[in-house]
Amino acid sequence: MPATKKEDIYFGLMMCFGMVVFMTFYNLYTHELLGTMTWKEVLVQLLLVYVVASLLELLVVGPIAKKAAFSLPYDKSKKIFVMLSLALCMVTGMVLCMSFYGLMTTYLTSGLDGASWIGSYFSLVGHNFIIALPLQLLVVGPLVRLLFARFVQGNRTELGG
Repeated sequence: MPATKKEDIYFGLMMCFGMVVFMTFYNLYTHELLGTMTWKEVLVQLLLVYVVASLLELLVVGPIAKKAAFSLPYDKSKKIFVMLSLALCMVTGMVLCMSFYGLMTTYLTSGLDGASWIGSYFSLVGHNFIIALPLQLLVVGPLVRLLFARFVQGNRTELGG
């Protein structure tokens, strides 16, 4: 877990990167866009989504999710409870925000084909949440924590900081 503000930013950016890569490809696949886009278009999409998600995570969702997670009634001395509550709050906030981003992108590029905004939004939130939470808990979260401990915190230990 991050010990300083700088480490917290690195950790958030690493987590965001992992989730953006997986969720972008998931959404491109479910909307049958993978075969229709060039790799350049996919990379541009990844970059745009990463910038938006990172800013949301650092400036809006992250602070609110941390406040919410630490205000929940559980034993905060147990690291697993802290990790699970933070993951649940972060995934919920990011799915709500990034699903709106995805809906706006769809609307601006191809329209909603007469579908209702509210129905489309909640459908997108549901589909994204059922993938994002297990992805965060079982794949991206553990991988980022491992890489963070090895490369970011490992450098701090080697430098005596």
